[in-house]
Amino acid sequence: MSESPLEILYQDEHLVAINKPHGLLVHRSKIAAEENVFALQLLRDQIGQRVYPVHRLDRKTSGVLLFALNEETNSKMKLIFREQQIQKTYWAIVRGYTESKGTIDYPLRKENGQLQEAISHYKTLMHTEIPLAFGKFNTSRYSLVEVKPETGRMHQIRKHFAHINHPIIADRPHGCNKQNKLFKEKWSMDSMLLHAKTLEFMHPHSHKEVAIVAKISSEFERTLGFLKFESKFVI
Repeated sequence: MSESPLEILYQDEHLVAINKPHGLLVHRSKIAAEENVFALQLLRDQIGQRVYPVHRLDRKTSGVLLFALNEETNSKMKLIFREQQIQKTYWAIVRGYTESKGTIDYPLRKENGQLQEAISHYKTLMHTEIPLAFGKFNTSRYSLVEVKPETGRMHQIRKHFAHINHPIIADRPHGCNKQNKLFKEKWSMDSMLLHAKTLEFMHPHSHKEVAIVAKISSEFERTLGFLKFESKFVI
């Protein structure tokens, strides 16, 4: 990962939010012990003070990542997340034509095997069809979807869209290996196309509404282009 400055989307005396790049870990993790660059340390060094991650994004997911700047705010924000008093909106590009809108209510297992309720609401922003033969089809179809997860389980959106047979492009291991290979070989694109676009909540101190928006990555934008989605979505 490049160690260029992180894009700061929001900052006050209690909170700071960044647009996390694809591929950057939030903090040190056993599952990626070889890594030595993390959002937490980069942001701490960039702004010159301690930061507390109040939630997580998958390594492969880009977008809004929020940190507290003190322990009191960290505790308050974790409670807000735990009580689901926060609205998260994601964008994803998935295989096939999704329904105009839907709710995926499909429990997911924790590492210990325990089932947890998991609910994701989505709407389709646009379908696209390109003249590229793939498998038994003469063309290839994709959808740009907006997803609002009601719960916050690990890999929830990724697993949910795989469950309804519309896997997210470049998702490994939950996606479609054949599609992932196609995107890598034809377009040199292997960044998972899942982006945390907005985060909305009531500020724990001012009690005013906060809405933080993160621009899509250059790779997400490039993909919207070569898949021929309307230019209005390239924002």
